[in-house]
This record gives sequence, C-alpha cells and structure tokens, in this order.
Amino acid sequence: MKRIPFIDYIRVVACFLVMLVHASENFYAADASGLAGNVSMLANEANRFWVAFYDGFLGRVSVPLFMIVSAFLLVPLREGQTMAQFYRRRFTRILPPMICFMLIYTFLPLAWGAMSWEQSLADLKRLPFNFPSMAGHLWFMYPLISLYLIIPVVSPWLEKASAKEERVFLGIFGLSTLIPWLHRFVSPELWGECFWNNFSMLWYCSGYLGYLVLAHYIRFHLDWTRKRKLTVGWLCFLVGGAFTAWSFWLKGVPGQLIETPMLEWSWEFCTPNVVLATFGVFLLFTCIRQEEAPGLVTSLGKLSFGMYLMHLLFLAPIAGWIIGGDPADPSVPVALAIPLIALLTFLCSAVTTKLISLIPGSKWVIG
Repeated sequence: MKRIPFIDYIRVVACFLVMLVHASENFYAADASGLAGNVSMLANEANRFWVAFYDGFLGRVSVPLFMIVSAFLLVPLREGQTMAQFYRRRFTRILPPMICFMLIYTFLPLAWGAMSWEQSLADLKRLPFNFPSMAGHLWFMYPLISLYLIIPVVSPWLEKASAKEERVFLGIFGLSTLIPWLHRFVSPELWGECFWNNFSMLWYCSGYLGYLVLAHYIRFHLDWTRKRKLTVGWLCFLVGGAFTAWSFWLKGVPGQLIETPMLEWSWEFCTPNVVLATFGVFLLFTCIRQEEAPGLVTSLGKLSFGMYLMHLLFLAPIAGWIIGGDPADPSVPVALAIPLIALLTFLCSAVTTKLISLIPGSKWVIG
C-alpha cells in the first residue's frame, strides 16, 4: 500500500503527544510514581496551568488520532479480503510486540530495583487478563484490538451506507459522548444500566467505534475545500482543546488532594470536547498536500508503534532526572520541563527502536 504523507505526520505527532501526556503526569501525581494514580495533587499554579495546557489542550487528541488513523487506512476491507485474512494480518503485527513488552515491563524493572519479585510474579499472573502494573500505557492496546475485531463486521455496512446514514450514526455517537459527564454529575447508572446490566441503550453506538465511522466519513464523504477544512479544523481544535484545558484547570486547586477521575472529568477520549478537538486536528493534517513526506517523518512513522511500546522505560528516569524529586521546583521551569521530558523520551525511543529495527526478526518486537 502506498504511504499517505499526512498519515505519517499524524503518527509522529501523536506519538510525541502521548509522551507529552505522560511527562505532564509527573506534575500532578500525588505520589512518587510519576504517573497519575487514583488521587492527584497539583503543587502550585504554574503546574496547574502548564499541565492543563500540555496534557489537556495539546495532548488529549493523541489516542483518538491513532484510532482514526487505523480506521482511515483499514476501512472498508480491501476487495476480496476475508475476516480471517484481516485478523491474521493485523494481529500478527501487533500481538507479538504487545506480549513481548508486557513481559519486559513485568521483569525488566527488577534489574534496577523498581519492583519486587512479589510484584513481578503478581503482574505475570495478571498478564492473561490485563496489562502489567508498570505499563499503564498498554491499556490502549485493548481498545485497538477491539477496533480490529469489529472492522470486518461494520465494513460491509460502511461500503453501502450513504453519507446521510453515516451522519445519523455519528449523531448517536455524539450523544453517547455525554455519558461520562452524565455518569459523574447526574447518575452513575443510565439508560438501563444497573448492577446486573452494564450495557446501556447507547452501548453499541459509543466508544471508539464512533471514531472508526468518523474516519470513514471524512475519507469518503467529506468533500470540503482545503480552505474550509483549515477554517473548521482550527476552530474545532481551539474550542475543543480550550474546553479540555479549562476543565482540568477548574478542578485542579493547588495543594488539595482530589480524585483523579474528578480532576480529569472531561479528559476521557470519548467526550464531546476531545472528539471535537480530534476532528479538528485530523482535518488540519488532511490539508497537507505533499506527494510524499520527508524521509525522517516516514521513518519515524514506521517506528512509532515500537516507540510507543517502550517509551515509559525512558520517560521515568528522564523525568526523575529533570524533576529532581520536587515537581514544585524542577531543575528547569515546568513550562520547559514537560516538553523537555517528552522530547528526550521521544529521541531515546526513536534511536532505540531504529537500532532494534536493524536486527533480523525485529518486527516481532517493535511491529
């Protein structure tokens, strides 16, 4: 398949933004882990503002962008491709590296004393059911697998659906993005949810499936001019991103412990503001008209999966070095510390992934 230049740009930018998100977490984690747990606390107003900006305004679109890219490239299935062929091709690409890094995060931290044998063995027992304790970023792999599982099911419908029919579905998806807010501020149980039923009225029209249909709609039905895409794209990104940043700033009172889900009340990836910002950013990238991306961008795009898998191995020590144990007073101002942690992590991950890619059979490790 011929590479699409703007897709490689998205992969590179989204990969960096994932690292920017995790760099930011060091400045509102309530413990020394460096990642936001169940409880958070901001040390001062500078941390409050810059975490809201980097993690909220810029970083929240990272995961949805990866979802849209996957759907944009894979839906509908290629003519004549069977479900079995699709699954074999997709899962042989992502499952071996995923399993490899789950084992790495389960055992490698033992080498520098970051975990005990008891924790390592507990993580090993957990692997058939979830990601290891020191690899929280691998949560993303499970929704991605789910998206791959459903693509052959919805692909025939998308091939035949009209633009209007897809807009109807996207409207229902848009309504479902209110569910996280309704759960927090109205009722913990909605539209049929109860302790014996987790599947609400909008369950099958919600979640990342909405991004899948959105990607297909943009590719096959959105025939806007470049000028209109730029205008709407910037507007959606700025409005959605500003709301996302404000929502964190509003709740993040410095010096006060707060439950992380309440601090991040509008940071879930299927909330209206994040969907709006992601739609805007994706539109902006589609306006890139290069025949092919620069070699560096293409190369990094190919390496992005491996970089994502390994980046926490670098981010934690880099963050510890720059922060020096005090997120209220890092070695450089927080406005520079967060992007610096992300940039150094990005570079280390890129170089390491590139070196691994030179080894025969490296696809089983880095994809």
